[in-house]
Amino acid sequence: PTPEEKEEADRRSVYVGNVDYSSTAKELEQHFRGCGTINRVTILCDKFTGNPKGFSYIEFSDEASVEAAVALHESLFKGRQIKVSVKRTNQPGMNRGRGRGRGFGRGGMGFMGPGGMMYVPVPMSGFGSGYGGSSYRGSRGRSRGRASHYTPY
Repeated sequence: PTPEEKEEADRRSVYVGNVDYSSTAKELEQHFRGCGTINRVTILCDKFTGNPKGFSYIEFSDEASVEAAVALHESLFKGRQIKVSVKRTNQPGMNRGRGRGRGFGRGGMGFMGPGGMMYVPVPMSGFGSGYGGSSYRGSRGRSRGRASHYTPY
């Protein structure tokens, strides 16, 4: 779908929070059926465990249904008070990565210390032997060779 279509679908969608983990799309559909025609119910799951995250999105066929759905804010669904709000559209370019990869450029290999020496956080065999005392180019070339084998993950 184009960004316009996505935005249009978002305007017809509500966010539902604090959803019981055992809930099914069918049960949510029944809870919101009175608000209008439902196009789809999306229950978000953790991509690693596959467990539900406890919130979902409900897309209606028209925008008028959204207001009716928001009226169910704090209603009880499976014994829990659910939160219902208008779905926010994700602006393109907004950072959704939640801090992953932040500060990674800060020397993925180690960091440059005084005198251009590379400090690499790996247990190095023979650390003292001819390391600091060798020529500037030699020690740098050597640590760089080591660093290329150092994989942080």
